[in-house]
Order: sequence, then structure tokens, then C-alpha cells
Amino acid sequence: MFTPKWKKEAQHLVKGAKKFVDYKRDLLKPERVAEIDSRRADLLSAIKSKDLAKVNEASKQIRAVCENSLPHEKPLGWFEENVEVMFVAIVIALGLRAYYLQPFRIPTGSMQPTLNGIIGTPLKKDQWPSFPQRLLEKVLRGRTYVYEVNDRDRHIAITRQGGLDIKDTQFMHFFSRSEIRFSDSPPLRLPAPTNPSSAIGLSAAINHAVRNGGLIPKDMVICEGTIDSGDLVLVDKFSYHFRKPKRGEVFVFDTIGIEGIQKRSGEQGAGSHYIKRLCGVPGDTLSIQPPNLLVDGKIAQEPGIQRVIRGEGAYSINPGGYGLASSNEAAHNGKRLPQYLAKEGATLSLAANGRPGMREYAALGDNTGNSLDSRYWGPVKEFNLVGPALFSLWPVTTGHWGFIR
Repeated sequence: MFTPKWKKEAQHLVKGAKKFVDYKRDLLKPERVAEIDSRRADLLSAIKSKDLAKVNEASKQIRAVCENSLPHEKPLGWFEENVEVMFVAIVIALGLRAYYLQPFRIPTGSMQPTLNGIIGTPLKKDQWPSFPQRLLEKVLRGRTYVYEVNDRDRHIAITRQGGLDIKDTQFMHFFSRSEIRFSDSPPLRLPAPTNPSSAIGLSAAINHAVRNGGLIPKDMVICEGTIDSGDLVLVDKFSYHFRKPKRGEVFVFDTIGIEGIQKRSGEQGAGSHYIKRLCGVPGDTLSIQPPNLLVDGKIAQEPGIQRVIRGEGAYSINPGGYGLASSNEAAHNGKRLPQYLAKEGATLSLAANGRPGMREYAALGDNTGNSLDSRYWGPVKEFNLVGPALFSLWPVTTGHWGFIR
């Protein structure tokens, strides 16, 4: 408290010089370390003598030695700085994706009108708007104008099961595409999955190929129209570690181990992710009495489920509310696949007890007339859950931008 200011500053300088040597010893040359220690000793001697002039001179000397002990680093150029910023941004983004938020693209229309999947709309090329308008639509609503013409005669390859070799694929593990494999030329990749591509011409090309031994003739239009991107949503991967999933919320789950999905969807279903509405939690028993979804014999009252049941406004896309699974049973390797909610009185009971991760949930699409869900392949195990769908990020002009309900 009563120590003079000059003495306090000099003592701090002595300590600072020692810390400098300790922290930078691996970078300092031995002669520099010795010189700094010598200057520290001179400053301590000056402090002890209480000679202010000697203290100021010793302080000046020790500062100069420390400042010049390390070579000055060359400042980063614009390229190095931008690479460093990009690298840090990538690390942060990967960390967020791994532990907190994961982007997910809606591939199908099973959640309409709550969320849009990829939509194909036929439109002749001579009716397309100007290029600036197409560019603006691409940015705001994710709309792509597609015109694919076969440039030569091609024969679609045949799969081992005897069908045409056309399947859905993933580009960069994020963008949904479809691919046609040919027996006499390289594969052709289309900018959308098979369903929306079929809506803009692919189905006509397939029908022609079926009638003509797999041939798609030269100059035949394979796709002509628009492809609207599916909604890009952010999935909250954090919440389910601290709270139980809630009936009525929209959620994302992986399909690993759900045999009914993999057998119905093949390679598309194996290891992919689905987004549905969580309509049943462990301990629930579900049944369907169109248009109602019953939980333990009572009509479910959650707002999201009720919107589907009432079928009002935008939800009139599915006027029948919740319906039973289609009676057209699928088969795998010659065996019929089971269906869980396909008949009046059928129930789906969800296990509430069991080994960790084995509790069960039910997933139903809001567009129940066009949704492959728990009515067909049964429950979702707890270990499959990824998290609730939090926010619809893009496109921004579909009316879905914002928090998902």
C-alpha cells in the first residue's frame, strides 16, 4: 500500500521478464536467456539501491532485450487470413452439426403441408420465364428449371430382379438425385429423385422403355419442368438428452435396424433419415378410425395431430384425416411384409420398458395418403431418434420459414 509507484512498476517488470523467459524458453537462444537474466539482476540491484535513474535505465534495457529476443513474425497475407477464417468456420460448423444442430433436407411429400418435399411440376420450355426471374426463384424458393433430352439411343439396364435399373441416390450425402443405368452407355443422373422426376416426364420415358425392350430413343424428352427443393430444416440434436420426446412434435430419426423400411425402400432406406410427426410415445396403444388417430382409445388432442384430423385450410390436401395403411401389401423376396395399422380394429402398442434405447415411438406423416410410416413398418426404437425438427431455414417464400410446429 505504501510502496512507491516506480518501485511497484519495476518489480512487475522483473516478474514479467521471468514469465517471458519461462513461456518462451523453447524459442529463445541460450545467449538471449542469459542476457535477460543479467538485465533482471541489474534491475533488482537498481531497485535495492533506490536509485531512480538507475531503475529507469535498467527498465529500459530489459524491455529492449525482451522485445528483440524473438524474430518478428511476418504478418499473414489476405490468402492466409481467409484460409484461417474458413478453417475455423468449418471446425465450428462441424462441431455444431455433431452435437447441436444438423441440417436435414426434406426429400418427399409425406409431411405436406407442414413441410414440403421435393416437388416436380411439368412446364414446357417455351413457357419458362426470363433468366433473371429463374435466378431469383432459385435463390428464394429453391426452384430449378429442368430440361433433359436424350442425345442418342440408349437401353436401360435390367436389375437382378428383372426391373429397369432406375434408383434414387445421394449426391455429396446431402442432395437427393435419381440415376438411370444403361447397358450401352454411361449412367444418366437427374437433378431430383424418381418421384418428382416422373412428374415432369421420366414416367413417360420409362413407359416407352417398358414397351420397347428398354429403349429410350434419341431426342426423347426425359424431363421438362420445374423442381422445387424440399425444405431445409435444422434438427435439434441436443434436447432429447435432457427431456423426453413429446407426442405431436415433428422429429427426425435414422432408419438403421428398421427392417420394414429397408425391405420396402431398399438402398434408399438403409442408413438414411426420415422426418415425421411423433404420434405415439412409449406405453401408448395407437389405432385409427378415419379420420381420427386414437391413443389408448381416445382421439389424440395434440395441435399438430388435430390439424391433420380436421383437414382444414392447407390440410385439406388430406381431407380424410388419418387413414389406414393401403391394403396393397408389399413383398420382399417373395414374402409379404407385415402392416401394423391396415385394418379396422388393428392396434400398434409401443413398448415402455426394456433395455436402454429400446423404448418405442410411432411416426406418422401429416400427408397420410402419401406417407410410408409406422402404419406400414411399425415402431421406431429410442436409439434411432435424432431430435425434434426445430427451424425451417430455406426456401424463404413457401410460407414454412420459421419454427416448426
